[in-house]
Amino acid sequence: MKPNAVVWFEIYVTDMERAKKFYEAVLNITMEKMPPPTEEMGSEMEMWSFPSDKEDAMNSYGACGMLVKMEGFTAGTGGTLVYFASEDCAVEASRVVENGGTLIKEKMSIGEHGSISLAQDTEGNMIGFHSM
Repeated sequence: MKPNAVVWFEIYVTDMERAKKFYEAVLNITMEKMPPPTEEMGSEMEMWSFPSDKEDAMNSYGACGMLVKMEGFTAGTGGTLVYFASEDCAVEASRVVENGGTLIKEKMSIGEHGSISLAQDTEGNMIGFHSM
């Protein structure tokens, strides 16, 4: 098995500008505009990538991913939960509400595996933050 079995994730959004502003503020990052995978998808898809080492994604900790606005794919809660790595998950959690999201669970211990906090983004997606 590769060092990181998860290599890609997409968070579907309804309002790209609102979602991008939320993630950039909460995670203190700058997202990168990505071109559609094919010309045909250009009119129905908008994508913004989270910072990552795309050249070595298969061997580094964490997975590449992006916000995606695409016809036929809706935002909201579902069965998959993406956790974002952080030094202290309470820091990112503290930025959620002021940036339009909802804090679901403040920082809580998960024993020897560190701590997590849970939030809902501006599009209704459930996300998590993890720290050791």
